[in-house]
Amino acid sequence: MENFTPVSALIGGALIGLGTLLLLVGLGRIAGISGITSTLLFQKEDKLWRLAFVLGLVAGPLLTTLFYKDFSYSTPELSPFTLAAGLLVGLGTAWGSGCTSGHGVCGIGRFSPRSLAATLVFMLFGVLAASLLF
Repeated sequence: MENFTPVSALIGGALIGLGTLLLLVGLGRIAGISGITSTLLFQKEDKLWRLAFVLGLVAGPLLTTLFYKDFSYSTPELSPFTLAAGLLVGLGTAWGSGCTSGHGVCGIGRFSPRSLAATLVFMLFGVLAASLLF
């Protein structure tokens, strides 16, 4: 298992938890990327911190490449299948009142029953899809 990296995963998970906690305590906001992005694009409120959040998501991997020469990441090839999949994910986040990060990381951390149910559905269908495709 060459991709099994529990130490870096633990550190990354702790940093994600710390970031979501700081956003919740500092601004009283939930760190769900679909809500942050949709409000940034389609509404006029709270644009500054939302823009900083999204730019941080993009800048993080780019800045990491400056410090770690062997750091690599991949971008999926754009095809009609991946475009349709992306649109379905966007539709699902609208129907589900949030994305996996909002429900899974932030909602469960706040003991939200709706987020627990949503995360169980995400995980169930993720396991089902992975089992059928691979």
